[in-house]
Amino acid sequence: MSRPHPFLLHPAAKNYLWGGTRLKDDFAKEAVSDVVAETWECSTHPDGVSIAASGEWIGMPLNEILRAHPDYLGNHAHGGTELPVLVKLIDAKSDLSVQVHPSDEFAHVHENGQNGKTEMWYVMDAEPDTRIAYGLHHTVSKEIFLKAIEDGSVEKYLQMIPARKNDLFFIPPGTVHAIGAGCLIAEIQQSSNLTYRLYDYGRTDRDGNRRQLHLEKGLAVANMEAMPEPRQPMRLLRYSGGTASELLCRCQYFQVERVLVNTEQRRELATFRVSPESFEVFLFLNGCGSMFCEDAMLQFFKGDCVFVPAGTAEIRLHARTEFLRISC
Repeated sequence: MSRPHPFLLHPAAKNYLWGGTRLKDDFAKEAVSDVVAETWECSTHPDGVSIAASGEWIGMPLNEILRAHPDYLGNHAHGGTELPVLVKLIDAKSDLSVQVHPSDEFAHVHENGQNGKTEMWYVMDAEPDTRIAYGLHHTVSKEIFLKAIEDGSVEKYLQMIPARKNDLFFIPPGTVHAIGAGCLIAEIQQSSNLTYRLYDYGRTDRDGNRRQLHLEKGLAVANMEAMPEPRQPMRLLRYSGGTASELLCRCQYFQVERVLVNTEQRRELATFRVSPESFEVFLFLNGCGSMFCEDAMLQFFKGDCVFVPAGTAEIRLHARTEFLRISC
């Protein structure tokens, strides 16, 4: 039996009121409207499923491919045929709402068995003076925080952190947070769309309606304790044969590496081996190149996302590129 080959994905595009145009302008993402807030690059979540964009499965939703071939998930097939992770690109032209995500334990009880949401942000680009909200800078009671939401003064309790290109932030459940205007982010998260909106700056949509808040559940899961300021971890690039890589994040749900490849002046191609135990996702942040797997070849460009089934044969890249390598 032949081994599976990697294939490109076409994302599900989302238009929210805080989105911008960079995902269309810089990454050629297709969408009905000019504004694209998010693209769900690799997803089997029912709110936005990715579509195969190359290979034998072209045009087929990713969840249907995995139902036909649960072996593509490796060991993760034992829990069903849905991906445990969701990979996004996010363009925040305006501030996102102040929000919080539940844990698995809370979501299983209060959200009909859904997953909670742990996530990681990798800042692809940021405008000068861009900041994110990350937790609270001092402990406050839920009663006081609720009053601040009601009178519009909640921002004085938020811990605001500068966000710069190449920064990374790990967001565990219960962390009150918000992406600030001017951020372009790659987000890796559990496969979940559970977000409890706590505060939205009094904004209205195009019909003049304020977006729904989720105060009861949001305050039930929110960590109201003071959080230490997140520090950028020491990061070490490892070099080997035209590649350099660094570990960005490892948690119980996913592992993310940043990989740089430059084989333009080399005879040898950059080589990657995929475990039979897990699928991988390659999210290309910059550059372009060619990916070879046995007798198959696909070309990729900045912004492309490639699904790599578990047990894929050796992958070779001839490229000058930067990508996130995501596994579980």
